[in-house]
Amino acid sequence: MRIGVLTAGGDCPGLNAVIRSVVHRAVDNYGDEVIGFEDGYAGLLDGRYRTLDLNAVSGILARGGTILGSSRLQRDRLREACENASDMIRDFGIDALIPIGGEGTLTAARMLSDAGLPVVGVPKTIDNDISSTDRTFGFDTAVGVATEAMDRLKTTAESHQRVMVVEVMGRHAGWIALESGMAAGAHGICLPERAFDPGQIVKMVEERFARGKKFAVICVAEGAHPADGTMDYGKGEIDQFGHERFQGIGTALARELERRLGKEAKPVILGHVQRGGVPTAYDRVLATRFGWHAVEAAHRGDFGRMTALRGTDIVMVPLAEAVTELKRVPTDRMDEAESVF
Repeated sequence: MRIGVLTAGGDCPGLNAVIRSVVHRAVDNYGDEVIGFEDGYAGLLDGRYRTLDLNAVSGILARGGTILGSSRLQRDRLREACENASDMIRDFGIDALIPIGGEGTLTAARMLSDAGLPVVGVPKTIDNDISSTDRTFGFDTAVGVATEAMDRLKTTAESHQRVMVVEVMGRHAGWIALESGMAAGAHGICLPERAFDPGQIVKMVEERFARGKKFAVICVAEGAHPADGTMDYGKGEIDQFGHERFQGIGTALARELERRLGKEAKPVILGHVQRGGVPTAYDRVLATRFGWHAVEAAHRGDFGRMTALRGTDIVMVPLAEAVTELKRVPTDRMDEAESVF
């Protein structure tokens, strides 16, 4: 069997662990040939790939990023790929394609599958917002990075009697903000799923200062937004990939809190530091299991599906089911977090 693998969309801790697992399972156990397309779907369209043998994946388990490179693809080029799917199968001689990525990557995988490519998807996103899987690799690492950052910021906030507004990733789902905020004991958490009132945050901070706790740490997801009419904050433009360009809620909220409180408020934007570096043990294990099961699915001819974690088991679910809707933070999880603010 000849298996193609690619990584697309934003990079994520654990991608290399999936690639390594695919190669080990395919080459060691089945005697397959594995090729890696460079820079995501762009490499597939341009015919840029290299052979992945055991030597090529040696020592990459703990490395962040992806040895294959990644990119985002414009929709018109993706349609071009779908129109030429049968030609690509013939030209590359691949019997299976394993794309590793998030919502956009898996949507593209579904389109290619519908066009006739033998596809087995592997879900990846630090936002943990892919439907049909309990967890995605990279999320545990991102939560750990954000938690450590807030742990560190608490000490400097207390020393200087400041309010720290920490912006973490999460465009449409606030899982990172929720779990890192809870783990770090943040004094307020703002999620995309529920509009916040800056007036309530001001009241909370004032009450803390009155009790002698003269600092506060607020964790806010990048996609969080204030309730209508509560502060000046507008929507951004849509980029070429269909994503909203957010206006910087962390900076805007810090500025608003400083104005209302008359106290120093500092924004801290963690940004892409959450994506980088060494994956946690949990993410390495989950990524390795996803790669193993993706190869098994390819050999069963179980195409048009993706790996998913259900409880402690890895199962295969239809790609169509995976990209129907985003997995957002439910009300009961928000209510749990509110109880410890």
